[in-house]
Amino acid sequence: MKESPTPDLRQPPLPQPLARTRLYEQVAEQITTWVAANDLRSGDRLPPERELASRLGVSRATLSQALVALEVIGVVTVRHGDGTVLTGASASTPVVQAIRAHADRLPEIIEARDALETKIAALAAGRRTDDDLAAIEAALEAMADDIAQGGRGVTGDELFHGAVTRAAHSSLLEQMMATISELIRESRIESLSQPDRPLRSLAGHRRIAEAIAAGDAPAAAAAMHDHVDMVSDVAVLRADR
Repeated sequence: MKESPTPDLRQPPLPQPLARTRLYEQVAEQITTWVAANDLRSGDRLPPERELASRLGVSRATLSQALVALEVIGVVTVRHGDGTVLTGASASTPVVQAIRAHADRLPEIIEARDALETKIAALAAGRRTDDDLAAIEAALEAMADDIAQGGRGVTGDELFHGAVTRAAHSSLLEQMMATISELIRESRIESLSQPDRPLRSLAGHRRIAEAIAAGDAPAAAAAMHDHVDMVSDVAVLRADR
């Protein structure tokens, strides 16, 4: 009598749990769908935040987080006094996927910034010239002026870190910073959009500038490390995001 084959009791792997779509991600997706449906183009403005939040039935805080996410992936830009403006670019991947890709790479961006910019600050303290110090001070003034007028200080922040990098007088480190500049831009926008962050960031910049001006390399490195650690506290990396 022929024996029946032994049944294969091995089970196929269970499907992975579906990732929960966060509310701000849903809102970002709704906004891009609305933009496409209305054939809006580069330079067109979105409705004011209060109106847009009301239309979508979400809080201003949730809408703000969605707009920051869209700015990080390059779909919109926020202009002080001009509202949220479309860039004309569309995400190369679905919006939610692009937002999550940013969140996934953000820790590595922060690690790279800490490693590179801490060393750059120390070198700048020993190598800076009078022209370098003037450029650093001009960047601080630009950031302070923008914040005083209600802006986030994004351009001033970029100018400051660029001036410090040039003050290190290391062409290789400058090239490395240029290579990750677009990734740093993502983290800069994410950070400076946090409540009270522009003023805290400006204060951190001033501590770095003071140490560089004093020629104190250890203090400059420590101030830069503390600054990068502070700006790395962003909503997209928190457990409740």
